[in-house]
Amino acid sequence: MTEALNVLWFLPTHGDGRYLGSAIGGRDTHFSYLRQVAQAADDLGFHGVLIPTGHTCEDSWIVASALAPLTTRLRFLVAVRPGLQSPTVAARMTATLDRVSNGRLLVNVVTGGDPVESKGEGIFLSHDERYDVTREFLHVYRALLAGEAVTYQGRHIRVENARLLFPPVQEKGPPLYFGGSSEAGISVAAEAVDKYLTWGEPPAQVAEKLAKVRAAASDRGRTLSFGIRLHVIVRETEAEAWAEAEKLISHLDDATIAAAQKIFSRMDSVGQSRMAALHGGRRDKLEVSPNLWAGVGLARGGAGTALVGDPETVAARILEYSALGIDTFILSGYPHLEEAYRVSELLLPLLPIAGGEQRAKVAINTGPFGEIVADGQRREPGRTQ
Repeated sequence: MTEALNVLWFLPTHGDGRYLGSAIGGRDTHFSYLRQVAQAADDLGFHGVLIPTGHTCEDSWIVASALAPLTTRLRFLVAVRPGLQSPTVAARMTATLDRVSNGRLLVNVVTGGDPVESKGEGIFLSHDERYDVTREFLHVYRALLAGEAVTYQGRHIRVENARLLFPPVQEKGPPLYFGGSSEAGISVAAEAVDKYLTWGEPPAQVAEKLAKVRAAASDRGRTLSFGIRLHVIVRETEAEAWAEAEKLISHLDDATIAAAQKIFSRMDSVGQSRMAALHGGRRDKLEVSPNLWAGVGLARGGAGTALVGDPETVAARILEYSALGIDTFILSGYPHLEEAYRVSELLLPLLPIAGGEQRAKVAINTGPFGEIVADGQRREPGRTQ
């Protein structure tokens, strides 16, 4: 029996559009647009939304705080940044947002993989040192959210008698999501987080990575759950879906691809290196596994693959990942408002959604339309007999 799945959407706080690598059809990060995407995801039954982090994005905590009162069930996956925040301040922020959202907060632990951006934030640590900071941060952060008073001295972090006066709604705090493909990242995941995230690599590569993480957690007497981050291009037919994939990069020229790949190459993120290796900066071999398309990664950092196909095919590919032990799927598509509806209407009905959160089927008005005389029939709003 297939395990029930949590499906999240994405909130594009860095901007949105109909094409990658082009200002054509671009949309700014106006709050009114972000509100539309969040409320659509809420209405459509998505488990939550991932809000990205970084200097090119609006601040995820402020955006989530603003949107929480405007939604009802939607959860917000918001980043804590070890090294940028003290664990005590981060714990207070976490407890407060969990309380004001009535327990709808999820936490994404982001160590960072771009040395240039890190230096702009005042962090001059090596790759492994950043994970050392993350490990120490989580030791204090988790204990505080669990209601403990903490005195701790590590190499990077020191606190004395730290505590939270206002606890989170969720017992011991929101679940912690985390992604890291390096040995240092896997070590931190095995020790301290609840859900390990991977980007959308071919299933065989994902299976190998998850087995490694499971073994590392088992060695520490722990078990983790797993999630995956993917883009989705789903249409009623395979031909339409692949045509849409090509359309998405139709304004992406070679110079833009080269510039993006140069930026990605400076990063010390193993996960980013694995994404780049799938396509090598080339347009001619972008289907890296059946229905897994690496075209997004030509211009976008981080998650760079999309599942492409008709609803039945994309659902089958998702269930292949589910069979590996993945229970959480963080999906997105361009533009995010329209694609939230498309994914909800075409794909989600074919998946075993956890908690029955998908919206109920809509009763369709088959007519007659317009002005209706007979009692008990639908009338056009604002019109009289």
